Amino acid sequence: MSYPPADPKSPLWVSPVEPGGTHDLSAARIHALPLLYVAAGCGVPTLADKAYTGAGAGIRVPVRRPRRGQVLDRSTRGWNSYVNSTRAFVEHGIAHLKTRWRALRRVSLCPWRISAIVATALVLSQLENRY
Repeated sequence: MSYPPADPKSPLWVSPVEPGGTHDLSAARIHALPLLYVAAGCGVPTLADKAYTGAGAGIRVPVRRPRRGQVLDRSTRGWNSYVNSTRAFVEHGIAHLKTRWRALRRVSLCPWRISAIVATALVLSQLENRY
């Protein structure tokens, strides 16, 4: 049985929800970064936003803006543009999940229930789009 290729705009996986005000990087260290380090060892880098600065080997982030009066050089601006435009697919996929499934718009449930709802919405979206 062959499956159609995955849509680059559709998320493949969602991490479990962490309770409270857990920072993105702290949650990523628990759920995603160990496997992403293995992928980086195989030559597959991961693009992330500026919140993941300092995440470790293989995690590529945009360069922060320099202090006042300084300007990023042309190649650095190009790198930032590349990272942000590539990450736009991920942001689009998350926005699609939130707008397609009404249950994800305003959620104030127990984190474990939210995790189950988001995972279910992801599977249903993939089935709906035949991925």
